Amino acid sequence: MRLDKLLANSGYGSRTDVKKMLKTGAVEVNGQVKKDGKLQIDPVNDQIYVLGEYVEYRENIYIMMNKPKGVISATEDLREKCVVDLLDDSLRRFEPFPVGRLDKDTVGLLILTNDGKLAHELLAPKKKVAKRYWAKIEGLVNEEDVRAFEKGVVLDDGYVTKPAQLSIISGDSVSEIEVTIVEGKFHQVKRMFQAVGKRVLELKRIQMGALSLDEQLKLGEYRELTNEELTLLQSQK
Repeated sequence: MRLDKLLANSGYGSRTDVKKMLKTGAVEVNGQVKKDGKLQIDPVNDQIYVLGEYVEYRENIYIMMNKPKGVISATEDLREKCVVDLLDDSLRRFEPFPVGRLDKDTVGLLILTNDGKLAHELLAPKKKVAKRYWAKIEGLVNEEDVRAFEKGVVLDDGYVTKPAQLSIISGDSVSEIEVTIVEGKFHQVKRMFQAVGKRVLELKRIQMGALSLDEQLKLGEYRELTNEELTLLQSQK
Protein backbone atom coordinates (compact mmCIF):
# COMPACT_ATOMS: atom_id res chain seq x y z
CA MET A 1 0.00 0.00 0.00
CA ARG A 2 1.23 3.51 -0.79
CA LEU A 3 2.21 5.66 2.17
CA ASP A 4 -0.08 8.54 1.16
CA LYS A 5 -3.07 6.21 0.80
CA LEU A 6 -2.42 4.63 4.20
CA LEU A 7 -2.22 8.04 5.90
CA ALA A 8 -5.34 9.30 4.10
CA ASN A 9 -7.27 6.16 5.09
CA SER A 10 -6.07 6.62 8.66
CA GLY A 11 -7.74 10.01 8.86
CA TYR A 12 -4.85 12.39 8.23
CA GLY A 13 -6.69 14.28 5.51
CA SER A 14 -7.00 14.03 1.76
CA ARG A 15 -4.18 12.85 -0.50
CA THR A 16 -3.34 16.54 -1.05
CA ASP A 17 -3.25 17.20 2.70
CA VAL A 18 -1.02 14.18 3.24
CA LYS A 19 1.34 15.26 0.46
CA LYS A 20 1.82 18.64 2.11
CA MET A 21 2.37 16.97 5.49
CA LEU A 22 4.99 14.61 4.04
CA LYS A 23 6.96 17.55 2.64
CA THR A 24 7.36 18.97 6.15
CA GLY A 25 9.15 15.82 7.33
CA ALA A 26 6.42 15.00 9.81
CA VAL A 27 6.27 11.31 8.84
CA GLU A 28 8.69 8.60 9.91
CA VAL A 29 8.72 5.02 8.64
CA ASN A 30 10.79 2.56 10.63
CA GLY A 31 12.71 5.40 12.24
CA GLN A 32 13.46 7.31 9.04
CA VAL A 33 11.80 10.47 7.71
CA LYS A 34 9.95 9.75 4.48
CA LYS A 35 8.60 12.41 2.11
CA ASP A 36 7.57 10.27 -0.85
CA GLY A 37 3.88 9.44 -0.77
CA LYS A 38 4.37 6.73 -3.39
CA LEU A 39 6.52 4.70 -1.01
CA GLN A 40 5.11 1.17 -0.64
CA ILE A 41 4.20 0.32 2.95
CA ASP A 42 3.36 -2.88 4.79
CA PRO A 43 0.50 -1.78 7.13
CA VAL A 44 1.12 -4.73 9.44
CA ASN A 45 4.90 -4.77 9.83
CA ASP A 46 6.09 -1.22 9.13
CA GLN A 47 6.22 1.24 12.05
CA ILE A 48 4.78 4.61 11.00
CA TYR A 49 4.70 7.79 13.07
CA VAL A 50 3.24 11.22 12.36
CA LEU A 51 4.73 13.98 14.52
CA GLY A 52 5.80 11.31 16.97
CA GLU A 53 2.34 9.69 17.13
CA TYR A 54 2.13 6.03 16.18
CA VAL A 55 -0.22 5.36 13.28
CA GLU A 56 -2.43 2.35 13.86
CA TYR A 57 -3.77 1.60 10.42
CA ARG A 58 -7.54 1.37 10.21
CA GLU A 59 -9.53 2.05 7.08
CA ASN A 60 -12.95 2.21 8.74
CA ILE A 61 -14.30 3.35 12.07
CA TYR A 62 -17.61 2.46 13.75
CA ILE A 63 -19.05 4.50 16.62
CA MET A 64 -22.13 4.09 18.82
CA MET A 65 -23.51 7.34 20.22
CA ASN A 66 -26.33 8.04 22.64
CA LYS A 67 -27.49 11.14 20.79
CA PRO A 68 -28.67 13.99 23.02
CA LYS A 69 -31.40 16.54 22.29
CA GLY A 70 -30.51 19.78 20.55
CA VAL A 71 -27.96 18.24 18.18
CA ILE A 72 -28.66 17.48 14.54
CA SER A 73 -27.69 14.30 12.69
CA ALA A 74 -25.26 15.85 10.24
CA THR A 75 -21.54 16.33 9.68
CA GLU A 76 -21.64 20.13 9.46
CA ASP A 77 -24.10 22.99 9.70
CA LEU A 78 -23.65 26.75 9.76
CA ARG A 79 -26.16 27.31 12.57
CA GLU A 80 -26.71 24.09 14.49
CA LYS A 81 -24.42 21.83 16.52
CA CYS A 82 -23.89 18.48 14.79
CA VAL A 83 -23.33 15.00 16.20
CA VAL A 84 -19.85 14.95 14.65
CA ASP A 85 -18.98 18.03 16.73
CA LEU A 86 -19.31 15.86 19.85
CA LEU A 87 -16.50 13.52 18.75
CA ASP A 88 -12.88 13.71 19.81
CA ASP A 89 -10.44 14.90 17.13
CA SER A 90 -8.81 11.46 17.05
CA LEU A 91 -12.12 10.09 15.69
CA ARG A 92 -13.19 13.08 13.63
CA ARG A 93 -10.12 12.81 11.45
CA PHE A 94 -11.60 9.60 10.00
CA GLU A 95 -14.48 11.76 8.70
CA PRO A 96 -17.36 9.65 10.09
CA PHE A 97 -20.97 10.47 9.24
CA PRO A 98 -24.28 9.47 10.87
CA VAL A 99 -26.06 6.42 9.46
CA GLY A 100 -29.53 7.82 8.96
CA ARG A 101 -31.06 10.62 10.97
CA LEU A 102 -32.56 11.23 14.36
CA ASP A 103 -34.62 14.41 14.78
CA LYS A 104 -33.07 17.28 16.72
CA ASP A 105 -35.24 16.52 19.75
CA THR A 106 -34.94 12.71 19.49
CA VAL A 107 -32.32 10.87 21.54
CA GLY A 108 -30.77 7.44 21.53
CA LEU A 109 -28.86 5.05 19.32
CA LEU A 110 -26.98 6.62 16.43
CA ILE A 111 -24.25 4.89 14.44
CA LEU A 112 -21.45 6.96 12.92
CA THR A 113 -18.99 5.49 10.44
CA ASN A 114 -16.93 6.23 7.35
CA ASP A 115 -17.92 2.89 5.83
CA GLY A 116 -20.20 4.01 3.04
CA LYS A 117 -20.97 0.49 1.88
CA LEU A 118 -22.24 -0.60 5.30
CA ALA A 119 -24.25 2.60 5.72
CA HIS A 120 -25.93 2.03 2.36
CA GLU A 121 -26.82 -1.54 3.29
CA LEU A 122 -28.33 -0.46 6.61
CA LEU A 123 -30.41 2.32 5.02
CA ALA A 124 -31.49 0.62 1.80
CA PRO A 125 -35.32 0.28 1.83
CA LYS A 126 -35.18 -3.23 0.35
CA LYS A 127 -33.16 -4.43 3.36
CA LYS A 128 -35.99 -3.48 5.77
CA VAL A 129 -33.60 -3.05 8.70
CA ALA A 130 -35.76 -2.68 11.81
CA LYS A 131 -35.48 0.36 14.11
CA ARG A 132 -36.98 0.09 17.60
CA TYR A 133 -38.00 3.14 19.63
CA TRP A 134 -39.21 3.85 23.14
CA ALA A 135 -41.61 6.76 23.48
CA LYS A 136 -43.96 8.65 25.76
CA ILE A 137 -47.22 9.51 24.05
CA GLU A 138 -49.79 12.12 24.99
CA GLY A 139 -53.06 10.20 25.13
CA LEU A 140 -54.13 6.66 25.86
CA VAL A 141 -52.55 4.24 23.37
CA ASN A 142 -54.84 1.23 23.01
CA GLU A 143 -55.27 -2.04 21.10
CA GLU A 144 -56.99 -0.22 18.27
CA ASP A 145 -53.76 1.71 17.70
CA VAL A 146 -51.78 -1.54 17.83
CA ARG A 147 -53.94 -3.00 15.07
CA ALA A 148 -53.71 0.19 13.01
CA PHE A 149 -49.91 0.12 13.17
CA GLU A 150 -49.93 -3.57 12.19
CA LYS A 151 -51.82 -2.69 9.01
CA GLY A 152 -49.92 0.53 8.26
CA VAL A 153 -51.27 4.02 8.80
CA VAL A 154 -51.87 6.86 6.35
CA LEU A 155 -49.52 9.79 6.96
CA ASP A 156 -50.41 13.43 6.40
CA ASP A 157 -49.06 13.33 2.83
CA GLY A 158 -51.11 10.26 1.91
CA TYR A 159 -48.27 7.76 2.22
CA VAL A 160 -49.28 4.41 3.72
CA THR A 161 -46.58 3.11 6.03
CA LYS A 162 -45.36 -0.44 6.06
CA PRO A 163 -46.64 -2.54 8.98
CA ALA A 164 -45.12 -1.59 12.34
CA GLN A 165 -45.05 -3.40 15.67
CA LEU A 166 -46.49 -1.36 18.55
CA SER A 167 -46.22 -2.57 22.15
CA ILE A 168 -47.92 -0.85 25.08
CA ILE A 169 -45.82 -0.69 28.25
CA SER A 170 -48.29 1.44 30.21
CA GLY A 171 -51.33 3.45 29.26
CA ASP A 172 -53.04 6.48 30.79
CA SER A 173 -53.28 10.15 29.91
CA VAL A 174 -49.62 9.66 29.00
CA SER A 175 -48.70 6.27 27.55
CA GLU A 176 -45.34 4.55 27.44
CA ILE A 177 -44.74 2.39 24.38
CA GLU A 178 -42.21 0.71 22.14
CA VAL A 179 -42.55 0.73 18.37
CA THR A 180 -40.55 -1.00 15.65
CA ILE A 181 -40.52 0.28 12.08
CA VAL A 182 -38.68 -0.94 8.97
CA GLU A 183 -38.49 2.32 7.06
CA GLY A 184 -37.27 5.82 7.79
CA LYS A 185 -39.62 8.47 6.49
CA PHE A 186 -39.20 12.04 7.72
CA HIS A 187 -40.48 12.31 11.36
CA GLN A 188 -42.11 8.93 10.76
CA VAL A 189 -42.87 7.80 14.32
CA LYS A 190 -44.28 11.23 15.23
CA ARG A 191 -46.41 11.31 12.10
CA MET A 192 -47.69 7.77 12.66
CA PHE A 193 -49.00 8.70 16.09
CA GLN A 194 -50.39 11.94 14.69
CA ALA A 195 -52.32 9.79 12.20
CA VAL A 196 -54.10 8.05 15.11
CA GLY A 197 -54.78 11.29 16.95
CA LYS A 198 -51.93 11.28 19.45
CA ARG A 199 -48.71 13.21 20.05
CA VAL A 200 -45.18 12.04 20.79
CA LEU A 201 -43.74 13.73 23.90
CA GLU A 202 -40.42 11.89 24.12
CA LEU A 203 -38.70 9.63 21.61
CA LYS A 204 -35.61 7.46 21.98
CA ARG A 205 -34.15 4.96 19.52
CA ILE A 206 -33.00 1.87 21.39
CA GLN A 207 -32.17 -0.61 18.63
CA MET A 208 -31.11 -0.75 14.98
CA GLY A 209 -31.17 -4.16 13.39
CA ALA A 210 -29.65 -6.56 15.92
CA LEU A 211 -27.64 -3.80 17.63
CA SER A 212 -29.00 -2.33 20.88
CA LEU A 213 -28.03 0.93 22.57
CA ASP A 214 -25.53 0.53 25.39
CA GLU A 215 -27.54 1.90 28.31
CA GLN A 216 -24.30 2.69 30.13
CA LEU A 217 -23.74 5.51 27.65
CA LYS A 218 -25.09 8.78 28.99
CA LEU A 219 -26.66 11.30 26.62
CA GLY A 220 -23.93 12.74 24.42
CA GLU A 221 -21.50 9.92 25.18
CA TYR A 222 -20.12 7.55 22.55
CA ARG A 223 -17.67 4.72 22.04
CA GLU A 224 -16.39 2.54 19.26
CA LEU A 225 -18.27 -0.68 18.55
CA THR A 226 -16.86 -3.93 19.86
CA ASN A 227 -16.04 -6.65 17.35
CA GLU A 228 -19.15 -8.53 18.47
CA GLU A 229 -21.36 -5.47 17.97
CA LEU A 230 -19.88 -4.80 14.55
CA THR A 231 -20.64 -8.37 13.58
CA LEU A 232 -24.26 -7.87 14.70
CA LEU A 233 -24.50 -4.71 12.62
CA GLN A 234 -22.96 -6.33 9.55
CA SER A 235 -25.35 -9.27 9.86
CA GLN A 236 -28.08 -6.94 8.55
CA LYS A 237 -26.39 -6.74 5.14
